[in-house]
Amino acid sequence: MKKNRLGSSDLLVGEIGLGCMSVGTDEQQGVYLIHEALDRGVNLLDTADLYQHGRNEEIVGTAIRGRRQEVILATKVGNRRLPGQEGWGWDPSKKYILSAVKESLRRLGTDYIDLYQLHGGTIDDPIDETIEAFEQLQREGVIRYYGISSIRPHVIREYVKRSNIVSVMNQYSLLDRRAEEEVLPLLQERGISVIARGPVASGVLADQGEGKIAKGYLDYNEAELLDVRKQLKAFAGADRSMGQTAIRYSLSHPTVAAVIPGASSLGQLEHNISAADIAPLTRQERQTLQQISRANRYDAQYR
Repeated sequence: MKKNRLGSSDLLVGEIGLGCMSVGTDEQQGVYLIHEALDRGVNLLDTADLYQHGRNEEIVGTAIRGRRQEVILATKVGNRRLPGQEGWGWDPSKKYILSAVKESLRRLGTDYIDLYQLHGGTIDDPIDETIEAFEQLQREGVIRYYGISSIRPHVIREYVKRSNIVSVMNQYSLLDRRAEEEVLPLLQERGISVIARGPVASGVLADQGEGKIAKGYLDYNEAELLDVRKQLKAFAGADRSMGQTAIRYSLSHPTVAAVIPGASSLGQLEHNISAADIAPLTRQERQTLQQISRANRYDAQYR
């Protein structure tokens, strides 16, 4: 599998990683899927302390035991369980980040994290304090590099300007092209990589995804999604699937270092990884695909 450098770091990530949230809570099944991914050339595993209340990190930790050197391990922080309450609160404070990382390390069974990411963020956060926490952890060797997971251009701009992030995790697909307006050009200019999540748009762009379109997707209604799927299938032709083509679209922007589709079965995993064997889209092919979707924009609240 082709590997790309993540921003200015020395992390080389396979262009197709694994979003581990989808592997479920059954440890045997989760470990099996992660091992199959590693055996097929995947090296980027992405999890978060939020997923399944930390259980996902534990499953990832079990899976990488004895294989830690094969893995670029990414996890996230910022969502905090509220004692005595359901759900989570948002806490990007330095104190919390320095505390939370210890629990992630314990669950993951490792003494360092390759990529530690802020799991969200708002413009009202104590951004300098948050950055201080990541910088301290990097100096201490607890993390190798840090980034953010955000779709908010105004938040991304602040971290680009004020921090040493090497990556931004961003939802990006043929149906969610919002990042093309501002985020991707900014990150390309600054040498910061994108890790693209949602390349098949929650399954809407997968070959068997017609059953997922009834509720629409972002600003697309059911009829529009049917039309996109019809044109995508025709474009894909006989040599590649709709899902593989969608993954290649997300990878076709030079700022995208990796995509992290999820997989809850071996069949899904194999299908996603096989997109690495499909030829990259040409510039003309990318432009043709863009003509079957639209350049949607972020709402004002995200700017």
